[in-house]
Amino acid sequence: MKSSIAKLGVGFLLGATVVGGVATAATSEPLGTKACVDKRTQVLYLSSNGTCPASRTLVTLGGSTIDVKSIAALVTPSVVSIKVTSINGSGTGSGSIYKSSSTTSYIITNSHVIENAATTGTILVELSNGDTFSATIVGRDSTYDIAVLKVDKGNLPIISIGDSSKISVGEAVVAIGSPLGLASTVTSGIVSALNRPVTAGSLGAESYVNAIQTDAAINPGNSGGALLDSSGRIIGVNSAIASLSSDGTAGNIGLGFSIPINEAKRVVDELIQTGKSTRPVLGIFFDTTYTGTGAKILRLSPGDGAENAGIPAGSVIRSIDGVKIADPVGAIVRIGSYAPGTTVTVVVDLPTGGQKSFKVLLGSAPSN
Repeated sequence: MKSSIAKLGVGFLLGATVVGGVATAATSEPLGTKACVDKRTQVLYLSSNGTCPASRTLVTLGGSTIDVKSIAALVTPSVVSIKVTSINGSGTGSGSIYKSSSTTSYIITNSHVIENAATTGTILVELSNGDTFSATIVGRDSTYDIAVLKVDKGNLPIISIGDSSKISVGEAVVAIGSPLGLASTVTSGIVSALNRPVTAGSLGAESYVNAIQTDAAINPGNSGGALLDSSGRIIGVNSAIASLSSDGTAGNIGLGFSIPINEAKRVVDELIQTGKSTRPVLGIFFDTTYTGTGAKILRLSPGDGAENAGIPAGSVIRSIDGVKIADPVGAIVRIGSYAPGTTVTVVVDLPTGGQKSFKVLLGSAPSN
């Protein structure tokens, strides 16, 4: 999506900030409480009788059976520690083994984890058994905060891939990574919210994530590690945490954010195949002076999806595929969650009055 939006907010790990109110967080209910999750909006409702209508999914808050011990034993060998050293600075992070042949293995991590070594420096990957290997960058996408590393070591245990589109608020999850350099650390919690708009990075080089929010403990160094479902399949790439300190150095406060694996997998596959990735294009520029609810369109990009669909400049985007849009960041994050070539439904308030729904075919452009 083309945009001239300004950076908003401070106080998140590695520059991450949460903006807007697109996502709907779980309400705080006692353990074992029955609740219903709306299948379209993911809003959580208390179930008074333990049942839900057809449009909602029944979940038990804190009552889901999840064998953390077995998941840890199964998945820990597939999660690695990453150490970066360069003239630009050093740091640690985590990653997951995504593919492995007889000679080569590919590892998923965050772009910000290996950013300092993008042009110079060294990257070391440590397996759960302590073996260490030099890694090279296959490709990275700062817009999605995803990167792929390669090590010349084959037949490594790969992580099982889940489906992030099928998870629900209240579902039990496990996080594995290397917080503060402590390898193979396992924590557990629940999915607190879905479709949470999160931005990270510096002004002009932001990452936009349609994040899974979790209360599983995530700390500095967990970035790039795995968020797992109750079957031990990766459903998210841990990317950021909220912090109460202004410099983002505080530890976990129960607000962690992961890149949905369905979104990450598309980027990862492109990076492995070509070394580059793409992003979807709606074809609009936002009016950053607009202070109301929604995302106001300042102008359209000629020949792109929004103009082709007939959306007029001056319109205010209210929802995209049924998800309410609170601000431009919410719109950018929502569009970014789709693959190029997808058709989405955009509901806008027209500048002449009234509301109208448009079907928009998303274009494609090289990502950053």
